[in-house]
Amino acid sequence: MSKVIINTDKAPEAIGTYSQAVKIRNTVYMSGQIALDPATMEMQQQDFITEAKRVFDNLTAVCEAAGGTLQDMVKLNIYLLDLGNFAQVNEVMSQYFEQPYPARAALGVSQLPKGANIEIDGVMEVPSTS
Repeated sequence: MSKVIINTDKAPEAIGTYSQAVKIRNTVYMSGQIALDPATMEMQQQDFITEAKRVFDNLTAVCEAAGGTLQDMVKLNIYLLDLGNFAQVNEVMSQYFEQPYPARAALGVSQLPKGANIEIDGVMEVPSTS
């Protein structure tokens, strides 16, 4: 098994002992992204929509670094401090994805890193580069 570590400066650097993503064959396993601006490593939290868009922008950067696009995502896990923001997540997702949409789970959690209100991780399928 050949494991390829995905790293890009267009997404926030890892703030712990993990990689932005790991690719095995044509499957990419993405670590959770929060609304950190990759240039400043500061949270973008003016409002929930702005925060969610920053998260999807970060996911986009990791997808591209792995040789794919958000449209190649097959599974998303969305973690929310407030499930009342679920409709806003759908609104933002509709700006980033076209049908067919990836499979998705949305979970309410009590806390996220750096005071984030949303975190998303997922799995993407792309053509193999190894």
